[in-house]
Amino acid sequence: MALSYNARKKWALVVLLVGLPVYILAALWLVSLFERPNMLVEFGIYLGLGIIWALPFRFLFKGIGQADPDARD
Repeated sequence: MALSYNARKKWALVVLLVGLPVYILAALWLVSLFERPNMLVEFGIYLGLGIIWALPFRFLFKGIGQADPDARD
């Protein structure tokens, strides 16, 4: 079942306000378990974790910044 535009907008807000901070804290905790690597390696780790976070939610964020396609003029 596809989500409506308004439902996707609300879920995107929940993901950004709740899910993203939780994911950031989890990524920081995960990296802190190991000895601190070189700055470029650490940057690459965070970049990779950021991309991995965004992939499952790309359908949710797609078209959110556009006007509601179901709205009548």
